[in-house]
Amino acid sequence: MLANLIVAALVVFAVPHPARADWPMFRGAPSLAGHASQALAPPLRVLWSKDVGSVEATAAIAHGVVYAATMRGTVLALSLATGQAIWTYRSPDAFSASPCVADGIVTVGDEGGVLHALRASDGKLLWQHPTGDKIASSVTPAPHGRLLFGSYDGRLYCVSEKNGATIWSLKTDAQVHASACVAGKTVVIGGCDGKVRGIDLATGAQRFALVAGTSMGASPASGGTTVFLGTLAGAYFALDPVHGRSIWRLQEHEDGAACYASAAVSSGRVVFGSRSQRLFCLDGAKGRALWTLRTASQINSSPLIAGGTVWAGTDDGTLIGVDLANGTQVWRFRAGGSLKASPAVAEGKLVIGSTSGTLFCLGK
Repeated sequence: MLANLIVAALVVFAVPHPARADWPMFRGAPSLAGHASQALAPPLRVLWSKDVGSVEATAAIAHGVVYAATMRGTVLALSLATGQAIWTYRSPDAFSASPCVADGIVTVGDEGGVLHALRASDGKLLWQHPTGDKIASSVTPAPHGRLLFGSYDGRLYCVSEKNGATIWSLKTDAQVHASACVAGKTVVIGGCDGKVRGIDLATGAQRFALVAGTSMGASPASGGTTVFLGTLAGAYFALDPVHGRSIWRLQEHEDGAACYASAAVSSGRVVFGSRSQRLFCLDGAKGRALWTLRTASQINSSPLIAGGTVWAGTDDGTLIGVDLANGTQVWRFRAGGSLKASPAVAEGKLVIGSTSGTLFCLGK
């Protein structure tokens, strides 16, 4: 139970800026808040499905097109309305990172360590940026045509969307698995070195390094003046992204406690998924437990908030819809394969891929 979570401090919480109507990147917007601008309530039905190969990456949706990256090493553009293929791009290496669509360009990194930039209209390769190791970090766009992503070579990169040229890079002490969160003028990353870093967006200079004490696979989520993050040791915390001060910290004591999924933030509430088979909601201001839902298996898929509904996938292949107000599960759908990808919501539709190889589009 969440009575086992120990609150260490308090915070003044700010409501995040609404996400844009599309879902053009992992977690929907550079804040990585996982909050859709449009409500989407159950029940839903399958509008179309397509065999694309095993999917671990969250789809991007922009201007009526779904962009999906697969473990087959393909990036596909599909009609959101019908699922009809528009174009396919192939890489020799698998994609576990999610595609990002910004300014007519799709960018996504592969497990061979190469960032690919494709023209959104036809999939034509525009440029590539090689790194020293695997890329699992999804691209986060930033002002002035900048793209942020991490690599297993231990660096966070900021490159130009125009040609992939490096603007700056920051060396950490281990792999950078998670995606970068933009909180105002600060970039926040959690690393496999057990540190949460705040970096000046303009220059790449490190502003702070907060020791979390354990590795992080989840990406930070910004709620305006507060950033939320979970660790692989089941610790959850809020911090001030300007000064790097820890505001509150919780420790989960359930069996299997570990957070790989990124948080969803909306209207003063923060929703986390855990490998302890629990989805839980906290008051963002105080870290106080509001509700807990026991799930049938681990949660590695980052939850999404759309209006009054939380959408989340589980490792047994179940997509669940949960009432944000009280944590009651109100709907479920069996996808037939593990859901490691997170939901993407746009235009009244939800898109999610499974490891069994099927990409689903659900709606009314």
